[in-house]
Amino acid sequence: MPNQTRGEDVPRAPRPMLVRQEVRRHIAYESELDPSFGEHIARKAYGEKLFSCIQCGTCSATCPVSHYMDFTPRKIIAMVREGFRDEVLNCFTIWLCASCYACTVDCPREIKITDVMYALKQEAIAQGVYPRGFAIPVLAREFFRGVQRHGRSNEVPLMIRLFLKTNPLGMLQNASIAWRLWRTGRLSLRQESTRRRDTVRTLLQAAKQADEGSAP
Repeated sequence: MPNQTRGEDVPRAPRPMLVRQEVRRHIAYESELDPSFGEHIARKAYGEKLFSCIQCGTCSATCPVSHYMDFTPRKIIAMVREGFRDEVLNCFTIWLCASCYACTVDCPREIKITDVMYALKQEAIAQGVYPRGFAIPVLAREFFRGVQRHGRSNEVPLMIRLFLKTNPLGMLQNASIAWRLWRTGRLSLRQESTRRRDTVRTLLQAAKQADEGSAP
C-alpha cells in the first residue's frame, strides 16, 4: 500500500519531459588537418608561447563574451595547435573577441591570446572565409581600403559602404542619429584626405610585405 498522510496519497514529483534533440557530430581525420597552421599563426601573433598552453581554461573563464562564442578561447588555442584550420577560420569566436586583453593578462603561461585572435582575423580576411554579410570583417576591409585610398578614415562614406554590404535597412534606421550628429558638427559629409597619401600607402605596403615575409 502507498504511504498515506491523513488518508491521502503523498504527492509524487512529476516525471521530467524528455525532449528529443538532434545531435550532429563531425569527425575530422588527421589527413584533413593542417599541421603547419599552429606555427603559422604563432609567428603572425608573435606568440611562440602558444604551444605552452596547459588548457587550464582561465582565458575562457575571464572572457566577458565567451558565452556567445561557438568555441571558447581555450578550445580555439587547442584547435589552432592541432591544425583545425577550416573550423577555426570559419567560426564566429574570432570576430566576437572584444580585445579587452583580460585573457592575456590572466594567462598563467603569458600567451598573447588577443594577438592570436587578431592573427586569425587577418588570416580569415586574407583568404575570404569569414561569414558572409558579417559586419566586423566587412568594416575591417572597408576601413583599410579607405585609409589606403585617402590616407585617413572618413566616417560617413565608411558607414555607407558598411551598411550597403551588410544591412541596407540599418542605414535608414540610423538616419536620425546621423542627422543629429551632423547638426551638432560631430559628423562631416566631406571626403577628406591627407596631404601625403603616398607615404601612408608606402607604410601599408611595407607592413603587408613584412607580414607576407613571415609566412611559411
